[in-house]
Amino acid sequence: MSKDIKEHKESTMRLDSAITSPPEKPEFKAFAQEWLKVKEAELKLSSLVKYADIIRRYLLPVFGEKSIEDIARDDVRQFCGSLLEHKEKKSACLSPKTVSCILSLLKSIFAYAKREKSLDVADIKDISIKQPQKPMKILSCSEQTMLSNYLFNNASPCYLGILLSLYTGLRIGEICALKWKDINFTEQYIYVCFTMQRIQNNADNGRKTQLVIMPPKSDCSVRKIPIPLSIMPLLARFEQAPDAFILTGRKDKCIEPRCMENHFSKVKQCCGISNVNFHALRHTFATRCVELGFDIKCLSEILGHASVNITLNRYVHPSMELKRKNMDKLCELLKK
Repeated sequence: MSKDIKEHKESTMRLDSAITSPPEKPEFKAFAQEWLKVKEAELKLSSLVKYADIIRRYLLPVFGEKSIEDIARDDVRQFCGSLLEHKEKKSACLSPKTVSCILSLLKSIFAYAKREKSLDVADIKDISIKQPQKPMKILSCSEQTMLSNYLFNNASPCYLGILLSLYTGLRIGEICALKWKDINFTEQYIYVCFTMQRIQNNADNGRKTQLVIMPPKSDCSVRKIPIPLSIMPLLARFEQAPDAFILTGRKDKCIEPRCMENHFSKVKQCCGISNVNFHALRHTFATRCVELGFDIKCLSEILGHASVNITLNRYVHPSMELKRKNMDKLCELLKK
């Protein structure tokens, strides 16, 4: 058999094999990476890093080599169950909130594969993770008074940040990113346009994390917050150059959220307050506003929420005293 005939025969056999062999099914990892690439234009850096980490740590080890069309509903259910039971090779389990976040990302990738590539993927939209509601600890009125007195009597730029969160509802990242140019002394308001966050570092420079200052997570979080009159003199006392951070009074030095939590822990210890974290200041602010009869829409905008439902469902914790006052109103009705 001549060389040309032999090569032609082998070529024909390869072609026949390609025609008769079923096409390779698309692997999950390809769609996960493609989904992430598409989302780059619309996601903030912090969210992008978070999703990339979830894909790398949780989704790819289990589903990466599988065809996305072969992943069944039961596979997803078992996957979620395993995350709730074990965290990688450690004995501790992931929280329902974390597993729900991972599941939500998986749903988005499935929806992308079905919508953009018309693939026959499993319907997992109705799979959910039950999340028990944990009661949020807020400061009682006496604890708030005690904390306020301590902060005023031991005033410092750092303690000023704690006071601002307690009386304006600012998030810890927003407090850390705040600069003096964001304070309008004439009209007495704070302009919130940035937040500070430490995120995972994907750059090849040996650092695991990086500190970033970026716009808030949503457009409604960019807002103007009126400053309570009692805090204005304290702000005027510590005012520095416009580009200086409020918490340090310096342009070249800031206090990041984790360190701010540590400062707050020391203050709590001095005041004899326990079982609350820095975010409880925001919850306390929202609850006190409701107790004082704030308009809910107004409060929602001050907190930077997209809707009043978020304000009512997540950030309002009526005290027993307020519940009692409302119940006592029934007595007036019964008298009539």
